[in-house]
Amino acid sequence: MWILITVLMLNVWAIPADDVLSPNINILEELGKMEARMKSMEKETEILRTKNEEQAKELKILYDTTTDTKIKMDELIKQNQAPKVAFSASLLTSIGPKSVGPFPNGLHTLIYKHVFLNIGDAYNADTGIFTAPVRGVYVFRVFSKAFGNPEKAVTAGLFKNDQHIMSTHGHQQSGFISSSNGVSLLLEEGDKLKVNLYPGQWIFDNGEHHHSSFSGHLLFTM
Repeated sequence: MWILITVLMLNVWAIPADDVLSPNINILEELGKMEARMKSMEKETEILRTKNEEQAKELKILYDTTTDTKIKMDELIKQNQAPKVAFSASLLTSIGPKSVGPFPNGLHTLIYKHVFLNIGDAYNADTGIFTAPVRGVYVFRVFSKAFGNPEKAVTAGLFKNDQHIMSTHGHQQSGFISSSNGVSLLLEEGDKLKVNLYPGQWIFDNGEHHHSSFSGHLLFTM
């Protein structure tokens, strides 16, 4: 209000003295007009402020959406860049049917020579050893079959860096024995996995039917 009066006084000072005293000048009327204009400006300013706040909210929503999209894209890129690792192999190639073992002394590493799949080349068909190319969670399956025998069983164990993880085992007097097992493991890059046949035990395979196999794949990196 004091601003309006000051502005009005300045306008009045700018008017010649004769005009100020003129009956054509109504100070209260001019003051009312200026107050109306100020109120109109204040209203327009409030409208602009409201619009700015709405635009700020819309920009924040857009920013959050963009950020979320970028995070998802980064995750997809990371997944696509992660190595693809999967292998599956059976004991015998075209030779068979045949039993492997028994071996009298110590553990014997089984070499699964018939390779069905070896994406990432992490499995070595010359040594029977799988080497983890990256740190991550892997899944492994071991299937074992053998002839039933009073003195021999099929006992083959999965080992990580020479540490026993789990085994397949079966024993009966005659006929065929089948056993399988599986596990998920968190491996470090360079960890080695293999299947060992226990002393005095044996395992059977057929190059056509592939009864005994070793397989695994990378679930996700860590």
